Amino acid sequence: MKLLMKFNLILVVLFGAGAVLVGFVSYQFLMRNARDQVIQQADLMIESARSTRQYTADELAPLLETVPDNKTRFLPETIPFYAATTTFNYLRKSHPDYAYKEAALNPSNLRDRAEDWEADIINYFRNNAGASRVVGERDTPIGRMLYIAYPISADASCLQCHGEPSQAPPTIRAKYGDTNGFRWKANEVVAAQIVSVPMAVPVQIAREAFHKLVAYLVAIFVVVLLIIDAALIFLVIRPVRRLSQVADRISSGETGLGELPVTGSDEISVVTASFNRMYVSLQKALQMLNG
Repeated sequence: MKLLMKFNLILVVLFGAGAVLVGFVSYQFLMRNARDQVIQQADLMIESARSTRQYTADELAPLLETVPDNKTRFLPETIPFYAATTTFNYLRKSHPDYAYKEAALNPSNLRDRAEDWEADIINYFRNNAGASRVVGERDTPIGRMLYIAYPISADASCLQCHGEPSQAPPTIRAKYGDTNGFRWKANEVVAAQIVSVPMAVPVQIAREAFHKLVAYLVAIFVVVLLIIDAALIFLVIRPVRRLSQVADRISSGETGLGELPVTGSDEISVVTASFNRMYVSLQKALQMLNG
């Protein structure tokens, strides 16, 4: 096996071992980064929904209350839950993997009732007053899901419709009855904003980034290997090959060859100078023998 082939084989083995280690560390880093990226996107969506809720409660609801016949018909547009969910559904058109729900323990609309795992999150917020956000993962029949949740507390505007049934607007009671969605307490955590995302989303982001990283590393390695091979050929292999060829000619009886040029002071130059001295000494010895 030639020197260049041996050298390349050593580099490939070293690169392969290093690539496995770098690949493992890089994939873990990219996975964490992709997960954080998805969480950040979900946070922005929840903040958008929260802004919609605030706008509906503070700006839109007072205006809609002045609409004629508002006392006799129910306007869902005045409900922050409805406004936030509707706005998010429009947002999902460009982010279909993200799902949003304002889950409540005791909602007026049973569609918003919290499932068991959502109820656990709400109760966690209730039992931990300082908790402002929960991020976690859970297994589902369609795969593992990542979720981000924020608490929703009842304020004065909520109690106008969700306090005692007797004090609620007649249109609310007529639509949802007197059983669900009442007797909320002021400043009590009654619901949670929850965004769910399949773990396949950050995994796909991480894989795409990882594949690009691997492609870049391979391309860089090939370029570096070619540069090293070129340097090795010009600085080592060609001078050694020239020494070998001259040595073969001398061993065949050619004695009229000139000395090889010596440039620089590296190891190859030192070997070439030593070879020249040996060649000169050999010529002198032959001249003395032929004397």
